Amino acid sequence: MLNHITIMGRLTRDPELRYTQSQTPVASFTLAVDRDYGSRDGGEKQTDFIDCVAWRQTAEFVSKYFQKGSMAVVSGRLQIRDWTDREGGKRRSAEVVVDNVYFGESRRRDSGDSGNYGGNYGSSYSSGESRSYSAPASSAPSASPFAELDDGDGELPF
Repeated sequence: MLNHITIMGRLTRDPELRYTQSQTPVASFTLAVDRDYGSRDGGEKQTDFIDCVAWRQTAEFVSKYFQKGSMAVVSGRLQIRDWTDREGGKRRSAEVVVDNVYFGESRRRDSGDSGNYGGNYGSSYSSGESRSYSAPASSAPSASPFAELDDGDGELPF
């Protein structure tokens, strides 16, 4: 059996970080995810609002680095919950239980400095480990954001 979902969208509000009675962090947030197609009559694209729940270090990561309007890529599993509302009616809701969270865009673009190629190109948080990829700093400006490697170096970055 396979239950895996990957979605990309913008947070509709700041993540809400809470703690269980045993002090386990849990963050709730909603992503606004555009559908890949518009309506048949050529109208506006439709948007789905998908509830997400992250636990432990992933919850703290989301709470610390994401806020309303942030673009996020989330992967995890779809979970359906049955519950009873205040009037006693049976309800059902779907949510994504988050395994991994990735930045959907770089912070550099948000600051309006599009001429500088240095900085954070993407990060993720997954299962207690954080990764960050950065471009090497260049001392002299050039027409290309890529740096030439010296053949005698012997140590490649990959």
